[in-house]
Amino acid sequence: MFDRAVLHLDLDAFFASVEQLRHPELRGKPVLIGGKSSRAVVASCSYEARRFGIHSAMPMRTALQRCPDAIVLRGDMETYSKYSRIVTEIIEEEAPLFEKASIDEFYVDLTGMDRFVGCWKWAVELRRRIMKETGLPLSQALAVNKLVAKVGAGQAKPNGERLIEAGTERQFLAPLSVRKLPGVGRVTCERLCLMGVRQVGTLAQMPPRLLEQRFGKHGKALWRKANGIDDTPVQPWHERKSISTERTFHEDTTDMQWLRDRLTEMVTRLAWELRKKQKLTANIAVKIRYSDFQTFSRQRKIPYTAHDRTLIRHAHDLFEQLYQRRQLVRLIGLRFGDLVHGRYQPDLFDDTAEEVHLLERMDHIRARFGPDAIRLASTLPRKKDVLP
Repeated sequence: MFDRAVLHLDLDAFFASVEQLRHPELRGKPVLIGGKSSRAVVASCSYEARRFGIHSAMPMRTALQRCPDAIVLRGDMETYSKYSRIVTEIIEEEAPLFEKASIDEFYVDLTGMDRFVGCWKWAVELRRRIMKETGLPLSQALAVNKLVAKVGAGQAKPNGERLIEAGTERQFLAPLSVRKLPGVGRVTCERLCLMGVRQVGTLAQMPPRLLEQRFGKHGKALWRKANGIDDTPVQPWHERKSISTERTFHEDTTDMQWLRDRLTEMVTRLAWELRKKQKLTANIAVKIRYSDFQTFSRQRKIPYTAHDRTLIRHAHDLFEQLYQRRQLVRLIGLRFGDLVHGRYQPDLFDDTAEEVHLLERMDHIRARFGPDAIRLASTLPRKKDVLP
C-alpha cells in the first residue's frame, strides 16, 4: 500500500523508435537520428546503436567510427510531436492527475488508487494500452515519489516495468552508480569519485554537512536524492500555445543594425525560456510598428527547435521582409507559437558538437546567475535605451 504513489512513463529511444515503427525495415538495426555532416551530433539513437557505446550528443563522426553500418536519418520533429500527442491524449483520458515532463516523459499521480483498482494493476493496464495503440516501446516504474520513479523507469529500460515498493527506496537506489541520480552530471560524478563515492548507497551515508561544504546548496540536494527523498508534486499539465515579447523604443529609429541587434536579444531571451521550460516551437512571428502606429506582422512555420542560431536566422529573415516602408520604427515584437513539450535536442539536425557544448555552457551560466549573465556581444546595451 502506497501513502503516495507516482508513476513515471518514458518512451524508449523515442525518435529512433518512431522511425523504426514507420519503417519496419529499420527494426533490429542501429539507427542514428541527426545531421549527416562530419561535424554534426547524434540527436537520438536506437538501442541497437547503443550497444556500440553510442549516445545522444555524441559527434556523428565518432558514432559512425564505432558503428560504420549505422543508418543515419535526419529526423522529423512534426511526426515525433504527433506521436507524443497520441500518448498524451491516452494518459489524459485515463489518469486522475498527470504531468508531461517532456516530449517523451510523463508523471502520473496515483495516490489513493489502491483503494479502488490498485496502483500497480492500473499502471500495467495503462502501459499495455499505450503500447497497443501506438506500437511504441515504453518503460515505466511506480514508486513513492517522482525521483525514485524516474530512476526506476531508467532501470526498467528497454521496454520494461518496475515496482519499487514503499519503504524499499534506499535499498533499490543503494547499488546504483551516482550517475543514475537525476541532476548528477559528468562533473559532479567526477568530483564524487575523487571522494571515493561511486555508488548511491555510499553517498546516502555521507554526512549532509560535509556534502554542503563540498557542493554548496547542491550538497544537501544530493544527500536527499541518495536517500530517495523527494516531495516534488506532480504538476497538472496544461499546454501553453505561445510565448512572446515586444520592445517599444524611447526614440523611433531607422538604424537597421541596431534593430537587428535588439531582435537578436529578444530571440535569445525567449529561446532560453523555451529550453528552461523544456519546450520547442514550430512557428515564429515578427511584428513591426512604425512611428505612425501602423503595425505589420509576418509569421513562418519552421521545424521544431529551441536553438538560438536557427531562430535568429528566421527572425532576421522575417524582419527583412517586413521592413519595406523605410520609415521610423517605434516597436518590434516577437512570438514563438505551436509550442510542444520536448527537451532541446541538438538542432534537428545541423548543430556541431562545439555549438552544442557552447549552448549548454551558456544555459548553465544563465541558470546559475540569471539570463543576463552571458550575452552575445551584439546584444549589449548601447546608447538607445528601451522602455521597460
